[in-house]
Amino acid sequence: MITVLTCGTFDLFHVGHLRLLKRALALGDRLVVGVSSDRLNFEKKNKHAVYSLNDRIEIIRSIRCVTDVFVEDRMEDKRAYIKEHKADIFVIGDDWAGKFDHLTDLCDVHYLTRTPSVSTTEIVEVIRSTEGK
Repeated sequence: MITVLTCGTFDLFHVGHLRLLKRALALGDRLVVGVSSDRLNFEKKNKHAVYSLNDRIEIIRSIRCVTDVFVEDRMEDKRAYIKEHKADIFVIGDDWAGKFDHLTDLCDVHYLTRTPSVSTTEIVEVIRSTEGK
């Protein structure tokens, strides 16, 4: 049984998120997803998520390809999360390319290409640009 682990904010869930999760599961048999806490999200992006942590967890937990969900509190704890969930593969978007190579002593690390022209930031910008029209 091959366990794949990935982490992210997963705010304003969109097709890019779904494709990443499906591609991650295709590498193994189980998919464990860490959802970034509100504090961690603010530290990473200097902005608050639109959806609450509980809502984001509920969304991710309801995705058919997801086996288990946990709260990711700290970027520096990836090593502990991999050990705790007995992950064989760690997957993350290629916007993080090279940043997690130090984990290769624990598991394989895969950087998946992002879905072109789809991002939460772009979705928020489109919503803001149409406000008041």
